[in-house]
Amino acid sequence: MSFWLVALAVWIAAGGRVGRVLVRPATTVRVAIVAAVASVAAAVTIGIPEVADSVDRLLPNGVRAGERLVPLLIIALWVAFTAATAVVAAAAWPITSRENLRRVAAAIYAIGAVFVAITIFWSAKIGWAAIVVGCLVIVVTAVRNFDWTPLGRGVGIFAIGTAMVGVLAGVHFRELMTKSVPATRPTPTWAWLTASLLISIGAVWILVEMWVRARLLMRQVKVLHNALITRFPEVTQDDSSNTTTVLRASDQVAHVMDALYLLAGGGGAASKSSETPPAGRAERAHAVAVWVRDPLNSTPLDTRWIAPPDGTSTRRWVSTIAQAYTNGAAS
Repeated sequence: MSFWLVALAVWIAAGGRVGRVLVRPATTVRVAIVAAVASVAAAVTIGIPEVADSVDRLLPNGVRAGERLVPLLIIALWVAFTAATAVVAAAAWPITSRENLRRVAAAIYAIGAVFVAITIFWSAKIGWAAIVVGCLVIVVTAVRNFDWTPLGRGVGIFAIGTAMVGVLAGVHFRELMTKSVPATRPTPTWAWLTASLLISIGAVWILVEMWVRARLLMRQVKVLHNALITRFPEVTQDDSSNTTTVLRASDQVAHVMDALYLLAGGGGAASKSSETPPAGRAERAHAVAVWVRDPLNSTPLDTRWIAPPDGTSTRRWVSTIAQAYTNGAAS
């Protein structure tokens, strides 16, 4: 039963990542995470003895005598996981720009497809070797780019699971090299199940942590919020035509700041720019406006850039950003 529960947990994580792609822009990295977690979920499911036996009866033998196709299929799914995760890692490589990430991803997927075909039609050893090498590159990339943020913690958990997969793949590769036996599927031992769980947890960590933090914040401000809206009920009116111009202006300022905060990942991701925000209000507002106009092709900014500069009110800061954004759109 525990094997089924782990498979269910991994599929739930895959569903969570699919939902993320549906409600947010389907970037190359988000699609790659979906592919990676879905590959893990499929591999874990097929690895369950009852499911493997049922699939074995439906599929023909492998291309080599004495081998079943299911073990090779499971290895191929872990190769697919490695390729998809390598795409995520490639986004953090210094040589990969945001403009050529799709081309790099296409090349990685093509290489992964070649190793999947080799695994199924020629050699399971090469499949395990590809997993070991790929996991090593992924873990090294994760360690080099780790930071203590919600996103960083999720990456760390994901990397630990990936490292376990690499070690287990190395064990299977060594067995095939030292023993002349057909490829055997990675049975659902607790090591494989733990690695799969860590990968699924890491994939949805930022989604869960940001939701929890938002709920805690709402709980912390609940008393103050209730006291203020009881005193000034007009601030919660949905009908903007019946409220004052001052409140409508305040609402729009708050909406802009909230949207900028969400665009920056809710504080969950660190900026890929190592630059410190400039002290000058105009220069900083221009950088934010450029980022808002084209977030996919601009250097991501974090909450340090969004926060009003010292000595500047929120209203004046939003007004400065709006002016820079309008000027940029007009030009």
